[in-house]
Amino acid sequence: MPQTPPQGAGGYGYPPQQPQSVHAQPTQVGMPAAYPSGQQPQYGYPPQGPYPPQNAYPGVAPGGGQGGGNKSKQRMMIIVSAVVAVALIVAGGIFFATKGDGGSDDQAKDPKDKKQSQESTSGTTGGKDVPAPETVDGKLLNKIDMPKVSDQITTEGMWVTDDTFVKADVYKIVGYPLDGGSPKWTIPLAGEICWSSAHLNEDGLTTILFQEAKPSKADKYPSCTEVGLFDLNNGKMLWQKHVGAGDDKLRFDEVTLGGGTVAAGGTSGGAAWSLDGKLLWKPQDGEDCSDDGYAGGSDKLVAVRRCGQYDNPQIQVQTLNPKNGKIKSSYKVSPGLDYVHVLSTDPLIVGLDAGDSTGAAVSDFLTIDDSGKVGKVVSKISTEGGKYIAECESTNVEGCKMAVVSKSADALFMGSEERSGSSSGTVNEVIAFSLKTGKAIGKTDGVEGAALTPLGLDKDGYVTAYQEATYDAGGAVWRIDPKSYKKDKLLQNQVAGREMESKFSAKYNEVIYANQRLYMSDKYATKPSGSYDKDDPLAAIFGAGG
Repeated sequence: MPQTPPQGAGGYGYPPQQPQSVHAQPTQVGMPAAYPSGQQPQYGYPPQGPYPPQNAYPGVAPGGGQGGGNKSKQRMMIIVSAVVAVALIVAGGIFFATKGDGGSDDQAKDPKDKKQSQESTSGTTGGKDVPAPETVDGKLLNKIDMPKVSDQITTEGMWVTDDTFVKADVYKIVGYPLDGGSPKWTIPLAGEICWSSAHLNEDGLTTILFQEAKPSKADKYPSCTEVGLFDLNNGKMLWQKHVGAGDDKLRFDEVTLGGGTVAAGGTSGGAAWSLDGKLLWKPQDGEDCSDDGYAGGSDKLVAVRRCGQYDNPQIQVQTLNPKNGKIKSSYKVSPGLDYVHVLSTDPLIVGLDAGDSTGAAVSDFLTIDDSGKVGKVVSKISTEGGKYIAECESTNVEGCKMAVVSKSADALFMGSEERSGSSSGTVNEVIAFSLKTGKAIGKTDGVEGAALTPLGLDKDGYVTAYQEATYDAGGAVWRIDPKSYKKDKLLQNQVAGREMESKFSAKYNEVIYANQRLYMSDKYATKPSGSYDKDDPLAAIFGAGG
């Protein structure tokens, strides 16, 4: 029987004990965790398949996480305890502060983790006073045809560097000119993509998890065991690694890049490598805890660690030293919450599903002060049952979208629920919430026609938001000042490209605005079902062109 989970940082205001000092140091190879009797692996059988549930429509991300017990009662208990926690924090004079470079931290900031031009939902410094640019008159510049497949295959992953647009494809990664066109380079993969990190450092490095082989009669469902580090500036895979587990390989669910470390986690545990491919840690035999996954970006690495019994786990959110896995701070999540999502590592913001009924897999975001050994809740921001819109992967640590964090403004941005406009179409607002208090502190009015969906932060620290195409207008991209909440239109697509643009959605597909271009792509290559989708592309690019 599993042992009682170790005590970590207190969840929602409960007094904690000190966290463990070492995080899964690389000693003996651990065996993959067995699933309890009668319990199915995540995402159905076989385990680790990189495909959505069978009831998911092509191109639509899987639904929200599983619920359990009395959700209303659970949510009420969590909300009450969160309020108590915040009250105690204020009474004790503890205020949220971003981490400096002093104190006992022995990790030097790694310059290799600065972002390139690609947007991010994580907090960064920025919000510079930059004059509003002229609105780009956008047109369809290019598209990537949907690969011919007999079954659905995962193509998750899209990145933009200073001179290359990169798209994950069927068993390969392909780099294109910024306007699209003929490929500049192609990186073949051994098998299907399972997970692609959205993080891209200033050297153009990112990481991808993929299957060990292509499906065959002998092995129809290869496992997600291979972790690769990719140089997207030069079109190269720098290395490919796996972790042995007895006579088998350790299987992972997701992978990330943070603090100069590549880290992969899942139901079987977690492992990490340095950028030069050196193994930093892996699961140990007899461990009572395992790492569901990691969140990266910037110079930080955060683990979501699951301890104790499988059907009654204790979840901890732990900020690690990326170089050796030592725990720097630990926050203990309230019992009854099975999955935790990390929206941002700096500042540390986690998403919880405390009885959400919208299918978004997140009901609340917590800002956590991880400057000490014990993580402390600073504020709680609620989606209020769908009043404010955000989406997270049902069981994965990373992958939240439609919510953007601005470190410079100490704010989290979400769109409000869309409603009918006074003239035509729909309209909503983008709401700013304080990371210190959890309260709404600002509003950016939308424009009638279609709702605004936050995408990320641009290189100057402005929030970017996408407005989808309608029957009589192309889509648009707006920038929002994170402090004044004023908006400026960056791009207005022509109505001529409306039909192609409407094949993509910021909610279900990959959308990036960079280099004055709008990039949109599908996370799955699918076989057409009929005449209505026979011309659907894998990706499309909109902009002014050269």
